Formats: sequence, C-alpha cells, structure tokens
Amino acid sequence: MLQLKHIHHIAIICSDYKKSKQFYTEILGLKVIREVFRHERQSYKLDLALNDNYCIELFSFPNPPARPSMPEACGLRHLAFAVKNLEQTVAFLKSKDITSETIRTDEFTGKRFTFIADPDLLPIEFYEL
Repeated sequence: MLQLKHIHHIAIICSDYKKSKQFYTEILGLKVIREVFRHERQSYKLDLALNDNYCIELFSFPNPPARPSMPEACGLRHLAFAVKNLEQTVAFLKSKDITSETIRTDEFTGKRFTFIADPDLLPIEFYEL
C-alpha cells in the first residue's frame, strides 16, 4: 500500500513574477525560503513557506498559456488557506484593494469561507476554522 505522509508543495505558474511575488509574500505573508533565476529557461523559481512549512513553488516562464476557463477547467480548482477569523481576513484583504466574494457556509461542515483571485485569477479560498 502507498503510504503518503502529507502534501509536499503546490506549484503555481504566474504571468507577472514581480506582481505575484508581492501578492504571495507581502499580502498573504508567505515567507521566502529560496529564490532562483534559471537563466537557461528565463524562469524564476520562488520557494515559499507558511508557518515555516514549505508549501508553494512560484514559477515564471516566458509566455505561459492562459487558464482555459474559470473555475471549472481541468486541473487545480483552487488553493485554500485556513484562517481563524474570516471577517478580519476579508477586512485585511479589502485594505489591500482585494475584493472577496460574499462569505458562504459549507453545507457539510457548517464552516464559513470566501474566495479571492491572485494576480493571475487563480481562485484562492479562505476557510474559517
């Protein structure tokens, strides 16, 4: 039997590296572990951590293809972060000129959540614990 331990990381390809780096580090508060420019690919690779846990690889490539549709394209549907207080999260995002959807309630757990979009319109969920 396969014995998975945990998710190691999530890889995201962005269209504007500077803008996405600023979003994930300065707005979402992820910590930079390592930043590398791969000259042969004209590509950045930025390793990010949440609470000292490695979680996201942010890549840039010249002219990446656009996401085919939102949000039901095949592949990653969204990225979700757990938060303690959804109102505080939404207020902070609003102070950074980031609009969130209306807060919804998960019909199965009764927990509240909302979505925003990253600079490339990748859906990001905030789920209240």
